[in-house]
Amino acid sequence: MERWTDLAQVPALDGSVVTIGNFDGVHRGHRSVLGAMVADAHKVRSTSVAVTFDPHPAQVHRPESAPPLITGLTDRLELLAETGLDATLVIHYTPQFAAQEPEEFVRRYLVDGLHATVVVVGRDVRFGRRNSGDLRTMVELGERYGFTVQVIEDVHGGPDPSRRWSSTWVRELLTAGDVRAAAEILGRPHRVRGVVVHGDARGRELGFPTANLGPAMQGMVPADGVYAGWMRRVGHPDDAPDGFLPVAISIGTNPTFDGDSRRVEAHVPDRTDLELYGEEVVLEFVEMLRPTVRFESITELIDQMHDDVERTNALLAGGPLRAGKAEPGW
Repeated sequence: MERWTDLAQVPALDGSVVTIGNFDGVHRGHRSVLGAMVADAHKVRSTSVAVTFDPHPAQVHRPESAPPLITGLTDRLELLAETGLDATLVIHYTPQFAAQEPEEFVRRYLVDGLHATVVVVGRDVRFGRRNSGDLRTMVELGERYGFTVQVIEDVHGGPDPSRRWSSTWVRELLTAGDVRAAAEILGRPHRVRGVVVHGDARGRELGFPTANLGPAMQGMVPADGVYAGWMRRVGHPDDAPDGFLPVAISIGTNPTFDGDSRRVEAHVPDRTDLELYGEEVVLEFVEMLRPTVRFESITELIDQMHDDVERTNALLAGGPLRAGKAEPGW
């Protein structure tokens, strides 16, 4: 998949099929739409393009109440590429960009920039200054500029078949720590990405060395607790030795030691030889084992950590559902 961050990077296109969205999480609803769009584009030998934004518009317009992002840009682009898209145009979202009138946006980006012949949108599409453009506006502009508008209906399923797949629903589940249900909507385990930094080495002293993710990690951190999951070492093939490892993931403030900063750290069971400092890793969450609690003694904590590791090994014994890649329909 080609990745463009400016219209100047877009090659001369002989028509394209375009869709527009934030695609946060690239969940199964997104992938259903994108998969159909890619298939349709290939049938007519056209280029399939997703237009997305960075940062998220809510982070620009209402930063104090913007929702946490399910995926950072790196993972969003990686997941979009897995749908088979030919290209993604990432528009740097600014107040100046948001001030464009709907027709100006359509003419500049969809018509002159991408030479769209088909534009795929949902019924609730909004675009242009103060979100003044809607589906009716897009259809009218399509008639004026020569592209067809294809409307995609909401997709329902997952833990509650009456509810449509949405990024909002995924955030609710992650806030509750229900990573298994979130994975049903995402079509894959939820992930966070970050660089391993030095911690206070307390885990190593207790016999459970951990990889601590730095504060600049990408992806929404689930509720405090202990989880079974997987660690992917970026730059290492999944099938390489130690490239894809089972982990017990701890999220919280270490209340037993009166901690006051929230941390994400991962322990690889039965391994004390790994040196991961400075590496970028991806953590994938399979299931919550328990909430974070304060223990009355170090011995009680160590006993619980042994139990956490045993449960992690049991849960992951069958191997990953997929080696870091989304599978349609999972």
